[in-house]
Amino acid sequence: MKLVKLAGLSLCAGVAVLAFPAAAQNAKPAEAQQPAAAQPAKPQLTLDQVLQAVRKERSEASAENKAREQRFLQNRNEQQAQLNQVKAQVAAAAAESTRLEGVMKANQDQIDKLDQELAEKQGQFQELFGAARSAAADLTAQLQKSVISAEYPGREKELQQIAQTDTLPTESQLRYLWETMIQQIVEQGKVATFTANVAQPDGTSVSKQITRIGPFDAFADGKYLVYNSQQNQLQFLARQPTSSVRDAARRVASYKGDGFVRGVIDPSLGTLLGLIVEEPSLKERINQGGSIGYLTIGLGVLAFVWGIFKWFSLSSTASAVRAQVRKQKPSKNNPLGRVMLAYEAVDKKDPETVQLALDDAILREIPKIEGGLNLIRIISTIAPLLGLLGTVVGMVITFQSITLFGTGDPKIMANGISVALMTTVIGLVTAIPLVLLYAFTSGAANNIIQILEEQAAGVVAETAGARR
Repeated sequence: MKLVKLAGLSLCAGVAVLAFPAAAQNAKPAEAQQPAAAQPAKPQLTLDQVLQAVRKERSEASAENKAREQRFLQNRNEQQAQLNQVKAQVAAAAAESTRLEGVMKANQDQIDKLDQELAEKQGQFQELFGAARSAAADLTAQLQKSVISAEYPGREKELQQIAQTDTLPTESQLRYLWETMIQQIVEQGKVATFTANVAQPDGTSVSKQITRIGPFDAFADGKYLVYNSQQNQLQFLARQPTSSVRDAARRVASYKGDGFVRGVIDPSLGTLLGLIVEEPSLKERINQGGSIGYLTIGLGVLAFVWGIFKWFSLSSTASAVRAQVRKQKPSKNNPLGRVMLAYEAVDKKDPETVQLALDDAILREIPKIEGGLNLIRIISTIAPLLGLLGTVVGMVITFQSITLFGTGDPKIMANGISVALMTTVIGLVTAIPLVLLYAFTSGAANNIIQILEEQAAGVVAETAGARR
């Protein structure tokens, strides 16, 4: 009872505390308040009303908790029922699986028994039909790659059924296998002409007249074809053989008479023709040399053009010098004539003075004759050195590839090796003609100088004889 009273006192104290601010507000002086309309007074709660409100709230909370507990219990019962249902389904499925396993085992035993009975009844025919299936598989692989299939498409479909079937081949299937095999043998010995679609680079197909030489080659418009087994269609080789081989194909395609005509066949049934596509052209080989190869070729072309020009110039000069030897009157248009004019310009015709004048004139002509020959000689020396430089660069590229990717794939090292080899080849191919050209041009220049020296020595000898 004391606890209740203490609680009542505490509650009263709380109410009193709450009431004090309102009383204090009402106790403000009248002169401090602004004139306003009279406000209605708020109703004050009594202790009984507060107690009733607390009891009502507690009753509502208790009812809500009981309702929530009932819902939880109901959900738990539903989940338990669902779990029991799932367990029952799992048990039923396990029982069905066990039953099906037994049925499957019984069926497998029955199949094994029937297979054994079939093998016993087939006897020697089993080996015969196995050989037929094997022959059908081999013939199918041959037809899929044969150019004859372009003339007779679709033959391998039924053969695939024979090769893949688990049942005994029928009489019609065995006859078809035999007839197709005989047809393939006969067509391998024929040169046939037929019309078929040829795939174009843009993906379209164009009908063309095809000439086929057995299973070896097929060509149209003088261009060789290959058979694409995936598309069951002919297509032109990406890179054609040499012109002589293409001319032979045109002769075979246009031949209408009796007898025979020479042609070119691929005994590997397309393998050699396929290698032509992978063989790099001259331009591609030069591109493998890289910048060093281009530099070497550029210097070589420059030196070769200059050497040819110098060779013709020296040949023309040598002809003019030989013509001057036969003339009495000197001319300024050739070195010998200018040397003779230098002799005539000498006032004192003593041997020493003439010798000096002629030597001086010859020395003035030698640079004109030999001018530019050093360029050919220097470039012929530099070209192999550039090739050696390219070899070193190619080896560096190769070792870098080995460091990064290892030696598992040779194609990774092919780039560096190509640079090394092609720069060496380009350097040698550039240097060898230049060495020969330098030998010819320097020989022509030496011949002209020798004529000048011989003629000068003769003039000096004549002058010395006249003084005596």
